[in-house]
Amino acid sequence: MSDSTLPILIFVAIVVLYILNSIKILREYERAVIFRLGRALPAPKGPGIILVFRPFDQMIRISLRQEVLEVPPQDVITRDNVTIKVNAVVTLYVVNPNDAAIKVANYVYQTSQFSQTTLRSVLGEVELDDVLSHRDKLNLRIQTIIDQRTEPFGVKVVSVEVKQVDLPEQMLRAMAKQAEAEREKRSKIIHAEGEYNAAQKLVDAAALMATQPMTLQLRYLQTLSDIGVEKNTTIVFPLPIEMMTLLNKLAADSKPVAGQS
Repeated sequence: MSDSTLPILIFVAIVVLYILNSIKILREYERAVIFRLGRALPAPKGPGIILVFRPFDQMIRISLRQEVLEVPPQDVITRDNVTIKVNAVVTLYVVNPNDAAIKVANYVYQTSQFSQTTLRSVLGEVELDDVLSHRDKLNLRIQTIIDQRTEPFGVKVVSVEVKQVDLPEQMLRAMAKQAEAEREKRSKIIHAEGEYNAAQKLVDAAALMATQPMTLQLRYLQTLSDIGVEKNTTIVFPLPIEMMTLLNKLAADSKPVAGQS
């Protein structure tokens, strides 16, 4: 090997090493935003093998996978002046890697701040009962507002779920008393309806027996049969009221008239 070919080999080796160092491999869910001499290329690169020619090019990796962002607990005063502590879970993903890299410093942090302020503002406009019973509507409303605010920097908010609502101890006791009173109210209403239905049936039965007097006698005999089955030593025989009236009349007629011997 002559001395004249040595610099050429060194140059070739440097070029090969530079090209090998410029090769980058991106996974299926990754995209590369390339800044060439400070200017971003129109379209992101990837996935697969790409070339990044440093120092002219600079690369930022952006993941297209969904990310779950947990919103820390927020102190919220509802419309009916109840203080609650609420946290939520936000699901998001990047739809435009260039905007996510250029228009915002940290899209995850930015979305987190938007989520906290939106959660406080939306829940502060509704009453406590709506927070507890209409959570689906509130989740959809919060998701729509956050998605509108994150759309300019290429982030799509898929869903927002209010994870937990912590109530004050006094409010929990008040709600427990309210639930207990509601159950007692339903119990009394059901009992009253049962009494009303029973009375109505008795009225219907009395009206039916009035049309057939023999029916009452059959009920007497049935009652005696039921008493006899229980091995009782005492038998109670019902005496018709008409007979009592007749006996009283006969007793009154049999009394001697005053002044007669």
